[in-house]
Amino acid sequence: MKPGIHPAYRPVLFHDTSANAFWLIGSTVDTDKTYVHSDGNTYPYVTLDVSSASHPIYTGQERKAKTEGRVAGFNKRFAGFTAK
Repeated sequence: MKPGIHPAYRPVLFHDTSANAFWLIGSTVDTDKTYVHSDGNTYPYVTLDVSSASHPIYTGQERKAKTEGRVAGFNKRFAGFTAK
């Protein structure tokens, strides 16, 4: 491994602002912000808009498309154009 070319790997605090959830994980992300975590230590800090704590697919609140209604509407609208 060449010295001096790799970014520093350190613990970084990630914060999902929409779910108010925190993760302390190792990362090489570059940030100037710091935050005092609940353990009393100060860590580099990165805010996130969406994470697994707030994304609808992971939280089980995924919206299902009403494909049956769309197909039924299409068939109703174009029912008179079918060959008899």
